[in-house]
Amino acid sequence: MEEPKFEPVPEETAEAPAEPAALPAADEALIPEMPEEPAAPAEDPMVEVCDVQFRSGSKVYFFAPGELKIATGDEVILETARGPEFGQCVRGNHMVHPREVTPPLRPILRLATQQDKRVHAENCRREKRAMDVCQQKIADLGLEMQLVSAEYAFDGSKVLFFFTADGRVDFRELVKSLASVLRTRIELRQIGVRDKAKMVGGLGICGRPFCCRQFLDDFQPVSIKMAKTQNLSLNPTKISGTCGRLMCCLNYEQETYEELLKTSPKNESFVDTPDGRGTVTEVNLLKQCVRVRLEQQPDTIVCHHNCDICVLRNGKARKTDPPIPDDLAPISGNPQKCRKKEAPELKTYLEPVVMRQNAAVLEEARTNEANIQNEQQRGKRRRRGGRGRRHEGEGEVPQEQEARRPAEAKKPAEPKKPAESKKSAEARKLAEARPEQAEGEPKKQRPRRQRPPRAPKPEGEKPPRAEAAPVDAPHGGEKPKPRRRSRGHRKPGGPKPEGGGEA
Repeated sequence: MEEPKFEPVPEETAEAPAEPAALPAADEALIPEMPEEPAAPAEDPMVEVCDVQFRSGSKVYFFAPGELKIATGDEVILETARGPEFGQCVRGNHMVHPREVTPPLRPILRLATQQDKRVHAENCRREKRAMDVCQQKIADLGLEMQLVSAEYAFDGSKVLFFFTADGRVDFRELVKSLASVLRTRIELRQIGVRDKAKMVGGLGICGRPFCCRQFLDDFQPVSIKMAKTQNLSLNPTKISGTCGRLMCCLNYEQETYEELLKTSPKNESFVDTPDGRGTVTEVNLLKQCVRVRLEQQPDTIVCHHNCDICVLRNGKARKTDPPIPDDLAPISGNPQKCRKKEAPELKTYLEPVVMRQNAAVLEEARTNEANIQNEQQRGKRRRRGGRGRRHEGEGEVPQEQEARRPAEAKKPAEPKKPAESKKSAEARKLAEARPEQAEGEPKKQRPRRQRPPRAPKPEGEKPPRAEAAPVDAPHGGEKPKPRRRSRGHRKPGGPKPEGGGEA
């Protein structure tokens, strides 16, 4: 298929004119009319309201103040479905969005006068008397119902009783008895246990006032499935509120747990971890980690983050599930992925803080420490001094080392016992014979170390291979003591050979 060719546009026609040219009337008729864009809907105007509640701690309602300027804490007379009522303002005039208002928005009639306040106080006193009378009538008739509260209308035309019961209650005789005593219209209304808790109030197991008493406007449905999703104990005493129903706070975090479930494996899932394959025994949704029982080591349970594992089978195995290959290990089979990142070592280098008054003490301590180290090094050298061969001139001990030797080493050698005189005479004869036989041999640079013979030999036999310098008897003809291999120290008083060997 050939590509379409585009001819270049001349410069004169390429530039758009500053003002569009007028089209003929015939051409204007052919141009279709563009639909007009709908105008943006105007935002609804804000509504001025006041927040009012009828009883302390009860639900707050919106009322229209009209031309009145009401401040927080003012007592007002309101128009309700039951007629005029007495209420208290908890928030003065303010603006809200229309979608926050539940129609119809009823008005505030007026600010409460002193007469209105006296009527409200009288009604409160009459409510207490009505509660006592009703409790007595319920006990006389033996009805299975619990009275919660009694409320008088502001004009005193009606009294309303709230009660709870497990089932339906026939309270026709109760109404007749109350009407004959109170001399007014009687109305009884059955409510649930949650409504009772909201009206009465109290403290929950968390130590705070009831949520329904403080800020909950209506009751949301709560199910046992929420407790299972959040890994809570299914013990009714732990997940139930004071009212006996499931706690309303189970609904607060349900959406968060549902989102975390999407990124976590189910319990009894078969997964692959850096330590090997295994079965999930526990899932922690908040920490996003799982505990796995290894397949090769059933007694070992490891904990890994969700991002460090690979799910081979989500959930418990079924009969219809295909078998998992034995060599399927995308994580543990790859050594590069199994390699754990070593946490960097945090090293802190802090210089010691030296105070002025402690500077001299610190300097003296450093000097003493240096001296101790030098003494230790010298001791090591002395211990290593006797090992290995010594060259000529090494047999002499420096004066410094002589000074460091203990006083016991400087004592003169004890005279030999007379029993050794025979051995010393034989040693002298052997020493005199050695240089005569060694005269014709070439002189070596480094003579071997002399070893004393084990037993004396006659003069006619050959001397040992090792050449030795003539040994003088410094102690008046006594035989020198046989040489022993010493480690660093020479026994004092012994003869010093000319070849540098130790005696």
